[in-house]
Amino acid sequence: MDYMEKAKALRADQTTHYNCCQSVLMPFCGRCGLDEETARKAGAFFGSGMRCGSVCGAVTGALMTLGMAGAGNEAGPELMRRFREKHGTLNCRELLAAARERGEEKKTHCDGLVFEAVEMTRELLGE
Repeated sequence: MDYMEKAKALRADQTTHYNCCQSVLMPFCGRCGLDEETARKAGAFFGSGMRCGSVCGAVTGALMTLGMAGAGNEAGPELMRRFREKHGTLNCRELLAAARERGEEKKTHCDGLVFEAVEMTRELLGE
């Protein structure tokens, strides 16, 4: 199963809620030298913008992944630049407000951000 397939499976799991950070970090856990349980625990408090509407969990999970996978110093700022360029912000609260204004359902919106973050991470890791 590739990174995107794993992220989609996590987001579709009806038995366990994997937050946005976990859903980006866990597919890359092997690349980061982590087992799935450790990756799940590491991302536990970073969903919903660190549980306070701050930086999007998908971005946080991508940054964790890039750091643990040994990406170069430019990878993190580049990921944030791309994400901000596409969405205008990194802030979960603002991203959700914009989705509501468009009439987009929260889960669909967040799933899309997770999948974008997984793809950006894969690209920045050169895979």
